[in-house]
Amino acid sequence: MGTFKNMEEAREYFKKDRFATDNGMHLDELTDEYSVCSVELTDKHKNANGGIMGGVIFTLADLAFAALINQVHMPAVAQQVSINYLNAPKGDKLVASAHIVKNGRSSAVINVHVVDNEERMVAQFVGTGFKL
Repeated sequence: MGTFKNMEEAREYFKKDRFATDNGMHLDELTDEYSVCSVELTDKHKNANGGIMGGVIFTLADLAFAALINQVHMPAVAQQVSINYLNAPKGDKLVASAHIVKNGRSSAVINVHVVDNEERMVAQFVGTGFKL
C-alpha cells in the first residue's frame, strides 16, 4: 500500500503543485507501480512559434514522476532528471505515464513517457527520486 489511501487524497495533495495545476495538469491514475497525468492543450501552452512549450511537456512529466515517487515514499524529491524531446505534439492533449524502473532503499528511478493524441511519443523523461 502506498502513501495515499485513494485517488481523492492524492489529487488533494497534488493540488499544492500550483504551477502544474494552474496550467491545467491533472493526476488521472496512481498505483504503487505507475501514475498517469494529462493536460488539455490551449493557446496558453504555446510558444512564440505556435508549438507547445518544452516547459509544458517537462512539467507534465515531472508531475507524473512526483506522484509516483511520493506514492512509493513520502517525502521524496527529485535528485536528477533528464528529458529527451522526440516529436512535436499533435492534437490538443498530452498524457504522461510514469513507471518504476528501480525502487531502492534510498532512491528510485522512474521512466516517464509523454504521448500526444495520436499516441506519438513526444518525450522521454528519466528521474531519480531521493527518499527523504
